[in-house]
Amino acid sequence: MIQRVPLFTSKRDSLLFLLASLFILLVSLFIEYKNYQEFIVFDSALVDATVLKQYTKSKNNRTYQVLKLKNEDGVVFYTTAKKSLQDLKNQELQMEIWPKDLNFYKYLTTFFATSKIIDIKSTKSKKQKLGVFISSSHKKEEVANIYQALYTATPLDYRLQKIFSNLGVSHLLAISGFHLGVLSALLFLLLRPIYGYTQNKFFPYTNANRDLFFLVAAMLFIYVLFLDSPPSLIRAFGMLIIGFVLYDRGIKIVSMQTLFITILLLLSIFPRLLFSLGFWLSSSGVFYIFLFLIYFKNMSKIWQFLLLPLWVYLLMLPFSLAIFENFSIYHPLSIVWTSLFTLFYPISIFLHLLGVGNLFDPALLWLLELAKEGVLVGLNFYIFLFYITLSIMSVFSKVLMWLLVFLSCTIFIYAVYHVA
Repeated sequence: MIQRVPLFTSKRDSLLFLLASLFILLVSLFIEYKNYQEFIVFDSALVDATVLKQYTKSKNNRTYQVLKLKNEDGVVFYTTAKKSLQDLKNQELQMEIWPKDLNFYKYLTTFFATSKIIDIKSTKSKKQKLGVFISSSHKKEEVANIYQALYTATPLDYRLQKIFSNLGVSHLLAISGFHLGVLSALLFLLLRPIYGYTQNKFFPYTNANRDLFFLVAAMLFIYVLFLDSPPSLIRAFGMLIIGFVLYDRGIKIVSMQTLFITILLLLSIFPRLLFSLGFWLSSSGVFYIFLFLIYFKNMSKIWQFLLLPLWVYLLMLPFSLAIFENFSIYHPLSIVWTSLFTLFYPISIFLHLLGVGNLFDPALLWLLELAKEGVLVGLNFYIFLFYITLSIMSVFSKVLMWLLVFLSCTIFIYAVYHVA
């Protein structure tokens, strides 16, 4: 069997890659800064933006609506509107905004701006039409919202976010590498017989696996653009492309070097990802998967399959507690839900295409009732910082890896103690 080799075998190669990434980053930042200067050239700016979230808030005896929006250049901002404003979630608006004291950092992250809605676009985008099609299969709005989050990256209602956080399955509702992996496998299985027949008849001299990969990758790329390029999905798609290119050239894929290359390249090309929580959570999940596969590569495939979900749950739990601070007695069952989701996701897609997408509605409603109430279980910032540092150091030491596992198990026991 041919031994796969790492991409960089010398310090010189690594240095050249870092310099190339730095150059790309500087170019990307220059482009973003130029857009920023054009954005603030006047006191106000006319923007076309999509409403990502809309919710009611009360402060100082005043009730009003809060809108989170994203324009076509990826600029995300908040604004407020009167209490009586209609439901505009996923609607495209033409607005005039007044971003006061907007600096470059806020431009790359998020900012608040007072605004005036000029026009609510009546024509629905393809993404909105798909959302309407999904809703037509469900009587309950909350169930429709779950499927819209799964298929169109529509933000979940705050109440649903809290419930799924209590269940420990928020990652299943945020489209990421997990979903992209299932979709790519599904597309490959569906296209393989058709392409195999065509190839054997017309061009048997080509590499079927390579051709199918580029075909599937093109379809997934269109899907990523269709969903307005969520950060976690950009990471997953970038890693898919880089992973295949490396694999096709006999280079080792399951390595921290591959993950580092992917993250650095994506941050260089899309500097906004540096401030994206979804991007870093997605990258952290892959980091712990790779850590498991590196240290337990000689374990049988069956044991790897059984233990990997438990491993990822335990090692990602500190992130969940530090960021979301929600936990319930049903939280550990996320290991089971994650395993079942691999079957549920593709089957639910086919059911919607067949017009019977409501088949799983009773099960989802039962799941929503299961963990309406959770407890507040946070994690001290300094403990979390130590945990991240230990995670990085565990790449170089098996002893530290076992210490990391012990710490994550201790945090799990600490969380269970609060709900017992």
